[in-house]
Amino acid sequence: MLGAAAGSMIAVMLALASQGAHAATSSASGKSAGKTPPKAVAKNARKAKPASVVRKAAVVATPASPTFGQMYGLHSVDDPLDLKSSVALVMDQDTNEILLSKNTQAVLPIASITKLMTALVIVEGGQSLDEKITITDEDRDTEKGTGSRLAPGTTLTRSEMLHLALMSSENRAANALGRNYPGGLTAFVAAMNQKAQALGMSDTHYVEPTGLSSRNQSSAKDLAALVKVAHEVPLLREYSTTPDATVALGRRQVAFHNTNGLVRSGSWDIGIQKTGFINEAGRCLVMQASLAGRKLIMVLLDSTGKYSRIGDAERIRKWLTNTGLTPAGLGNSSSSSVQPQGQMTLGKAG
Repeated sequence: MLGAAAGSMIAVMLALASQGAHAATSSASGKSAGKTPPKAVAKNARKAKPASVVRKAAVVATPASPTFGQMYGLHSVDDPLDLKSSVALVMDQDTNEILLSKNTQAVLPIASITKLMTALVIVEGGQSLDEKITITDEDRDTEKGTGSRLAPGTTLTRSEMLHLALMSSENRAANALGRNYPGGLTAFVAAMNQKAQALGMSDTHYVEPTGLSSRNQSSAKDLAALVKVAHEVPLLREYSTTPDATVALGRRQVAFHNTNGLVRSGSWDIGIQKTGFINEAGRCLVMQASLAGRKLIMVLLDSTGKYSRIGDAERIRKWLTNTGLTPAGLGNSSSSSVQPQGQMTLGKAG
């Protein structure tokens, strides 16, 4: 009987163990299926922490630094044509007659308009245009930190460097041209200033050949004299008015474009031109063009807005080609680089 009782107890224990195992299995299965008891859900919900919110730092817009022309108050001059350039000059190339004059005595930074003098000195220097020149670390822009596709080690002919400097305003090309001048950059800059003096450009001073320095300065009347002389050089006319050019940089064929949208548009008859821009100078443009049956020299300095110099050129062309528009000159105070007031005069457009 003892053996039978023991057997019964063992059977009961096995049954209880089996039920416990089944309950544990059911509980585990319920958790894996996401069937958490309601109380547990409530408890977990109370303990849950809100997700952290990532707040972006407020971006404070940095106002653009004023150009020299803005600091001098040149933009406040009354302007019948509503030009965005604080300095403007239109002169008949053949007769030197002034058709439009706005702050023409103001002396301002001229940015890459500098390269027109750089090119003139190079051509008149008589160095071989076929000689190869290599871009080095010395040609990097340490003034404004601008980049270039002409990496150190790039080798091109002097002619190709000249072409890129005039057409695409390549700073490294311009610096390499000056650096490879007899006597180096110091002698080259001296030659630039000597040429300016020879042309009667008394308001003009250069410190380097690219225009990146705001210390390269001139006036509209001086730049008109430079454009007139540069236009007499066929190579400068050709290189400055090429819309596009492809240059071999090592194994790659790289396309370069003219910085002057008027050249690329094909709607203007432009004989020579050069654009320029640095923050201190604003947008600048000089060119010789045939308008209204006349060969004219146009100078636009310190224009505000990316496309404003192009807009100003179009405004002037519209005025010149519309003989009914001959507004009288306004303003009677003398213009200069340091006085807050300037002068705007318009001649007869017919």
